[in-house]
Amino acid sequence: MEQFTKELVDDLANKLLIGLSEEENQMVLEEFDEIERNMNLILKIKDIEKVEPLTHPFTISEFTLRKDDEIEELSQEEVLQNAEQKNLTSVIVPKVVSE
Repeated sequence: MEQFTKELVDDLANKLLIGLSEEENQMVLEEFDEIERNMNLILKIKDIEKVEPLTHPFTISEFTLRKDDEIEELSQEEVLQNAEQKNLTSVIVPKVVSE
């Protein structure tokens, strides 16, 4: 496995157009070190290569979907009747995002 270095992290950050400060670079290196330590712990597990990969914690046969319930839908007129401000087809709400 290629060792992560400051230069490698800087190169990858530049390729991704996300230039990193020295502090951010150090943080990324520490995170990669932690990931590498954890991967090495996993590799120490006896007979790990015999374990079949797991894609989901439950077998598919254990899933049952609920039945769809039919519900009464409101008409557009019923939905709009209590709106303070409306146009022909929509409720008008105040702007909540500033520019």
